Amino acid sequence: MPLILVTNDDGIYAPGLHALFRAMQQIGQPVIVAPIQDNSAVSHSLTMHRPLRVTKVDDYTFTVDGTPTDCVTIGLSKLLPTRPALVVSGINPGANLGDDISYSGTVSAAIEATMLGIPSMAVSLAGTAPYFFETAAHIAKNLARKILAEGLPKDTLLNINVPNLKIQEISGLRFTRQGRRLYDDAIKETFDPWGRKHYWIGGGTPSWDNGHDTDSSVIQANQVSITPIHLDLTNYEALAYLQEHWPFSLSDD
Repeated sequence: MPLILVTNDDGIYAPGLHALFRAMQQIGQPVIVAPIQDNSAVSHSLTMHRPLRVTKVDDYTFTVDGTPTDCVTIGLSKLLPTRPALVVSGINPGANLGDDISYSGTVSAAIEATMLGIPSMAVSLAGTAPYFFETAAHIAKNLARKILAEGLPKDTLLNINVPNLKIQEISGLRFTRQGRRLYDDAIKETFDPWGRKHYWIGGGTPSWDNGHDTDSSVIQANQVSITPIHLDLTNYEALAYLQEHWPFSLSDD
């Protein structure tokens, strides 16, 4: 049976993590290596200023007092008996669409695995509570089976967003590009009991990229969005333009 590393950014007690673990049991031998507590929006941070503690819950479950990236790095190098065939991160209760990808610990765990040469995917439920984790788990299982059979393009992971609906209410599945998801009024001013001003980041009103082939537009159509994400962030069109039109020298002339 293929070995599958399962992780998340919401912590070891998150229901989405255990729904994903149960789904992966149907196609392989999953092992959980997850943060001990919620690490949402930590992006691709790696803990380097203190030692990390690992706790073994059982033969197939470990917690790390660090970030999702820490979990993948330690899981692959120290905890798993062999190199896994797949890394699956999620299920996140809430979408990871557009610009949210840059902040997501869920996606960053999959990015770390991809950097280390292991096929990976991140799975999120787009919507609000109550969450239909079993819907996302069912879709993740089928996609994981496909990845195990076919592989993924080099240096590429899949960012999967599933509408928070019952499986029979989902109208299809589409491959998409990353859209834009920006927020208005996302920083709130608050005051403590002594009248000192503080700032709270989060919330706000989202505005969406209206392209028909974006992750956000597909979710709004009640379809599963699958976005291939490449590790190479180079804008090759811009690179060619700059090389041609921006001749620079080291002198001031």
